[in-house]
Amino acid sequence: MPLSEHEQKLLEQLEKQLHEDDPKFANSMGSDPGRTWSTRHLVIGVLCALAGIALLLVGVTTQMIIVGVLGFVVMGGGVYFATMRNASGAKGGSASGPGKSGKPRSTFMSSLEERWDERRRDDS
Repeated sequence: MPLSEHEQKLLEQLEKQLHEDDPKFANSMGSDPGRTWSTRHLVIGVLCALAGIALLLVGVTTQMIIVGVLGFVVMGGGVYFATMRNASGAKGGSASGPGKSGKPRSTFMSSLEERWDERRRDDS
């Protein structure tokens, strides 16, 4: 069952808070909201890997070591490029920060935020 829009916003806020409080732990968990998979990287990387395999086979059949090595390097570069994530800092969020949208917060959310802030102050 998919999350509601409100739950998605709360989850995004919690993720941002985690990245601000403990970026090392957040990076180890692997959920960096600023990094996304790119279809273009995937397509170009796969094409480079296929070209590298072709060069490798040509190098083996013609017994030219330099062509085979070049094919291997191109193939490895293509795989690396295909699995690389790109940084897209422009997400759809507002620059004013969480809680600064036009509508007022509910008292339930306000009390949760106050309790969260108290915990953070106690830990510091």
